[in-house]
Amino acid sequence: MKIGGSRFLYKLKSLFGAHSVCGWDLVSPVTILILLFFGISAIYSSQSYRSGVQWQVQIGWMIFGIVLYICASRMDYGIFLRCAHWIYLASIVLLLCLWSPLGERHFGALRWVNFGGVVVQPSEPAKLGFLIMAAAMIARSEMADLVSSMREILKFLLVFCVPMLLIFLQPDLGSALTFPPMLFAMLYVANLSQKFFIWVIFCSLVVLSVVAFDMFSYRLFLDRHGLNLANDMGLYEKHSILPLKDYQRNRIISFVSPDIVDPNGVGVSWNLRQSLIAVGTGGMFGKGFNDGMQAKLGYLPKSVASNDFVFSVVAEERGFLGSSVVLLAYLILIFNGLRIAALARDRFGTYLAVGISVLFLTHICINVGMTLGLMPITGIPLPFLSYGGSFLLICCFLQGVIQSIHRFHMSYE
Repeated sequence: MKIGGSRFLYKLKSLFGAHSVCGWDLVSPVTILILLFFGISAIYSSQSYRSGVQWQVQIGWMIFGIVLYICASRMDYGIFLRCAHWIYLASIVLLLCLWSPLGERHFGALRWVNFGGVVVQPSEPAKLGFLIMAAAMIARSEMADLVSSMREILKFLLVFCVPMLLIFLQPDLGSALTFPPMLFAMLYVANLSQKFFIWVIFCSLVVLSVVAFDMFSYRLFLDRHGLNLANDMGLYEKHSILPLKDYQRNRIISFVSPDIVDPNGVGVSWNLRQSLIAVGTGGMFGKGFNDGMQAKLGYLPKSVASNDFVFSVVAEERGFLGSSVVLLAYLILIFNGLRIAALARDRFGTYLAVGISVLFLTHICINVGMTLGLMPITGIPLPFLSYGGSFLLICCFLQGVIQSIHRFHMSYE
């Protein structure tokens, strides 16, 4: 039995007509510029109390990103199919550089590589490398062979697990969580057998059960040793079979029951509490540009106000209406990407556009969800709004690839 992923795309194609001039899709660039405007203004507001220059740096990255978007748009995306193995290999090598003298550790996490003053976060190019490789493998394979051949399954699992594991070991749980949705979305559109997804759901439930048991054992371990969640000293992670850090366990427990981890609201749940205050006090119309207090007065720490919790700044200053505009822009961007996936000239273009759109959707859901207390705090950035050069450039490049898929579809008509 097949799942109608392709049918969904073609229904989407029939609902939305073309919006192009001279072969260029107009929806995505206009939407991206709107999001960049909100991002620059939010970064400026979050740093203005201490004369921060992050917004100026972000404008520089934005200019580079627009140039990269245009370059990617004019490039035939078919070159990625031919060079998929090399792009994937380069992304893995870049990840491995973290454990070389070039790697830099900040706040206990090994996530940055310094190339003579140019600092790169390898997890972002790794998402691009995996996307291209996975789309190429699915496009070149028949689904029956992919499921029935043990060799193909192991090859596919290896491509999937290597970058995800290397990112998880940094540790960067948030970025690692973006890989499964990308893969399963592409497999869904490829009309993979329903039995495969049933087994995936079953395995996911097993993993969740193991994690829940590990959280329970963690609490018992701390009680036996006279420790607490705020001062666990990282002892339990040496005894657990799961590759989780104790602070990650604290974040999971703080999401499920924040009062247990931080009853006074001064530790791991501080950022969330201040984020909820910012969102709640924004009201319908917001406090106005540069008039938000949570980030300006330092209640929402400067280390997160301009990146992980930038949506809180938007919600406080722009209110419910401004936040809705941002979310609507994201919705348009994602649906437009899926529309272009249905228009693609080949299977590779379809899978690539779907994977990119779902990657953006995953980032948005996790980031906005953790801002509102609906998801665990994982430190995952918001596309086009969060401060950071590596992520912004990758976002611009990925959207440029979707534009390329649209342009070269038009040229083949």
